[in-house]
Amino acid sequence: MKKLVLFLGVLFISLTQLMSQENSGTKVLISTSMGDITVLLYDGTPQHRDNFIKLVEDGFYTDLLFHRVITNFMIQGGDPDSRDAKPKKQLGNGGPGYTVPFEYDPQFYHKRGALAAARMPDEVNPGKESSGSQFYIVQGKVYTDAELDQIEVRMGFTFTPEQREVYKTIGGTPFLDRNYTVFGEVIEGMDVVDEIAGVERDKYDRPVQDVKFTITIITE
Repeated sequence: MKKLVLFLGVLFISLTQLMSQENSGTKVLISTSMGDITVLLYDGTPQHRDNFIKLVEDGFYTDLLFHRVITNFMIQGGDPDSRDAKPKKQLGNGGPGYTVPFEYDPQFYHKRGALAAARMPDEVNPGKESSGSQFYIVQGKVYTDAELDQIEVRMGFTFTPEQREVYKTIGGTPFLDRNYTVFGEVIEGMDVVDEIAGVERDKYDRPVQDVKFTITIITE
């Protein structure tokens, strides 16, 4: 009995340490007009992490808009031109004037809730460099094995068993993997992401009613 209690105690400590490791790193709060979203920035993508933190600390992400939202796909923001933008104005070309080098880490992929960097298409950006400020949060959808098989053939890579299981149960946007830098994930507030992704939008996928946000660093 003592051995069992000891084993359970060790298991509990191990799980606690694992959870602590998974939630370690810098956290930011995206305060939107529809609710709050808490995001963990990955230490495994340091250039994107540090750039994002600098922009937050400089107040860059104050009163911007989620200017492009698509149900079952993602919500996108970070264009400085969206601040005080007039209704119906097409957005998505603004930035801080620089890009961030592509950072690919196979353990970070486009599962539901992933935070990733937007970028220009391959034709003009073969190095897959990220926008200096624009980002998106994955809402995504659940995929079947057959659908994932088709994506593997089309994209020329194979999902790990873990990734496949996540895409079949939690969902995401697997067809974006290895082409965009994933540098964080939502740890609280996915209901807000879902709500934003479902708002009415115009022909440019901009919400008809502005969805503003401001980002701050969470200090604990």
